[in-house]
Amino acid sequence: MKYDEFAFFNQQLAAMLRDGIPLEGALQRLCQEMRRGQLRDELQALEADLAKGTPMSDALAPRQLPELYKRMILVGVKSNDLPGALTMLADYFQRQNSVWTRLKSMMTYPLIVMFVAFSISLLLAFAWGCVIGPGFKDVYSGMGMMLPGATLFAFQTLQDIWAFPIVLGLLFLGLVAVVFVPAMRGKFLWRLPAFKEATISRIASSLTLLLKSGVNLPDAIGLVEQLETSKTAAADLQQWRKNLAVGKTKFSEIAATNEIIPPMFVWIVASAGEDMIAGFNRAAEIYHSRAIYRTEVALFSVLPIASLFLGAVVISQGFLVICMFLPMIQMVSNMS
Repeated sequence: MKYDEFAFFNQQLAAMLRDGIPLEGALQRLCQEMRRGQLRDELQALEADLAKGTPMSDALAPRQLPELYKRMILVGVKSNDLPGALTMLADYFQRQNSVWTRLKSMMTYPLIVMFVAFSISLLLAFAWGCVIGPGFKDVYSGMGMMLPGATLFAFQTLQDIWAFPIVLGLLFLGLVAVVFVPAMRGKFLWRLPAFKEATISRIASSLTLLLKSGVNLPDAIGLVEQLETSKTAAADLQQWRKNLAVGKTKFSEIAATNEIIPPMFVWIVASAGEDMIAGFNRAAEIYHSRAIYRTEVALFSVLPIASLFLGAVVISQGFLVICMFLPMIQMVSNMS
């Protein structure tokens, strides 16, 4: 789902509802202006069910929309303030889009570089193994030449030349899995500073959104725990719920022990006292800014590192090719 498109949709829907346009008519009009895709199909199906008189809870249940979104819509309907809930959701998804866009930019370049390195290595391995390599050493042996040490090293290395594309291919597939598979992403990427800050910001934003809508703290934490892709973050939220269940009320006690949530986050929320909505909102803003800053820093660091990696791959395999032709270069030099 494209968060920016979803945020814009919710902003427009909230404005139309405030103008007195019925929900079904507003959905129908907005869907006509959206480009084709899964989001449009889901919203059209929602509008069709509502037009038949299906209750909102039953109409939302089968829709492939974020669980947080469906929960917030039901809260907005129950509190008779659906436009307000939609506006908060628009702000939430807009914030998520700003962070995720930068994170995708940071991840795209290493993927491209790794793929190019794999392609070059595969091409060289194929050229040597199937075209150049067979009989190459026999040519030199037939000339009765004493091969330089560099050429002998190249011969020994090129016997296992297929190891290069295999290793680079596995690294590329692993990087793709970490980037695009939610379970892998939640397991590994949160360890990087930029992704960790983004995860913390998302948790704080989700809790702010739910608490503003009137959801009590235990239920809000439980819902965010269910939606969290990082098992470590989910474990922290689970511990919060356990602390609440035993009667702890101060946030400094509720979030006393964490693995991914830093002490600074706990201090920010706890400093707001009983107004946890303000505390979570403040934490969301701080960690959102930190995530953007760290992403920008990481982006400028990844570009040169990835370029150096690609250069190392090209130079190392180019060196082997040059070593193979050293005897010919020496022969031409002696003849001249």
